[in-house]
Amino acid sequence: VQLVESGGGLVQPGGSLRLSCAASGFTFSSYSMSWYRQAPGKERELVAVITSAGGSKQYADSVKGRFTISRDNAKNTVYLQMNSLKPEDTAVYYCNGYRTRLGTRYTYWGQGTQVTVSS
Repeated sequence: VQLVESGGGLVQPGGSLRLSCAASGFTFSSYSMSWYRQAPGKERELVAVITSAGGSKQYADSVKGRFTISRDNAKNTVYLQMNSLKPEDTAVYYCNGYRTRLGTRYTYWGQGTQVTVSS
């Protein structure tokens, strides 16, 4: 199983980035996918979630209206479009896949990609 994030980097306040997470080794289309982030000295927090078929999405209040989560099940990839970035969005962003089947929760994590918002 692998989740490989890409697309992070340094961006100025007000700028945009698109993160990608390529999945392999599991049935991607059966898993809900999420993006989390963790800033230095803070706990990891949920940023956005998308259900397996993409029909439902949820966002943290801090990113609503600025971030958009999407997925392409044909490419086994989930995305996070981040617009109007703020310095407080600086964090390591992690991709997560999960499902519950027959009472067992399956969850996978990527290695993370750094996003730095600074002038």
